[in-house]
Amino acid sequence: MKIAVLPGDGIGKEVTAEAVKVLRAALGTQALELTEAPIGGAGVEAAGDPLPPRTLEIAQRADAILFGSAGVPGDEAIPYAMRPGASLLRLRKALGLFANFRPAFLFPELVDASTLKREVVEGLDIMILRELTGDLYFGEPRGISTNAAGEREAINTMRYSEGEVERIARVAFETARKRRRKVCSVDKANVLETMQLWREVVTRVGKDYPDVELTHQFVDAAAMMLMRAPKQFDVIVTGNVFGDILSDAAAMLTGSIGMLPSASMATGRKGLYEPVHGSAPDIAGKNIANPLAAILSAEMMLRYSFDDARNADRISAAVKKVLAAGYRTGDIFQPGMKRVGTREMGDAVAAALS
Repeated sequence: MKIAVLPGDGIGKEVTAEAVKVLRAALGTQALELTEAPIGGAGVEAAGDPLPPRTLEIAQRADAILFGSAGVPGDEAIPYAMRPGASLLRLRKALGLFANFRPAFLFPELVDASTLKREVVEGLDIMILRELTGDLYFGEPRGISTNAAGEREAINTMRYSEGEVERIARVAFETARKRRRKVCSVDKANVLETMQLWREVVTRVGKDYPDVELTHQFVDAAAMMLMRAPKQFDVIVTGNVFGDILSDAAAMLTGSIGMLPSASMATGRKGLYEPVHGSAPDIAGKNIANPLAAILSAEMMLRYSFDDARNADRISAAVKKVLAAGYRTGDIFQPGMKRVGTREMGDAVAAALS
């Protein structure tokens, strides 16, 4: 398994190390060919570029990428091309990673870690499918300029083509066929022409999947229903910006954003796997970050890129076993549990695999 390991910045370095530890415990060292490379602020420090050419080359040649996080304090004030946090967007675009799978699954052991009532979240299992290479994050024109009145003004462009929408819609319907056969397409078609096109194309594609129930919701209503009655959802498919927001909101259903893995897939089996959380510089280097999202991202990597369901299931079972034993990092800690650090949680999952 040729895996590019890109720890990045902040807690990315710590949680990625634990994910690698668990992979080695599950597979042994002979099955893994791991190549580490800098990205984000680490890329700037090492090579003067958030996405160094060598890092991109390593990612392109790998079967899969295990990613930590990218971003440093003050990131937003840096010109876009040199912004550490933008390195991940550049990498997604370069590798054609258009489909972002973000599961919101609640381990039964963490049902009381959620801020929502038990009856609202117990049994939760949602897949949020986010289109990843279009929308406001990539649309042109973009930038800040000065208008005729001498005022600064900024523009970002929400843009989608029919082909881009159809591509992600088909992934959503195919995914739903393996789950509970329900797709909810989230848009803002009542005010945005881009989203009108989105709804039209998703509706058309849905006719090719008569065995899958298709519904539509505006993004504001969907956000409300995620908090009120989240178990009504199976697969949610939406654009880049809305998917970014909704998937982070869904993190609170599961108790912590530190529990959410993700997979960003190109056509075929190549993918980039990362925890949903960011670099969290305020807690970096303190051995307190939750590594379970990174570990579960590695589990998704085995399942999606390497078709290794057996070892993926072993990792998932090990995480469940550790949670059942009461191990908790600070973000999911409750009285009576065993509070542990980043490394200790990784050690516990690795030990559970044996």
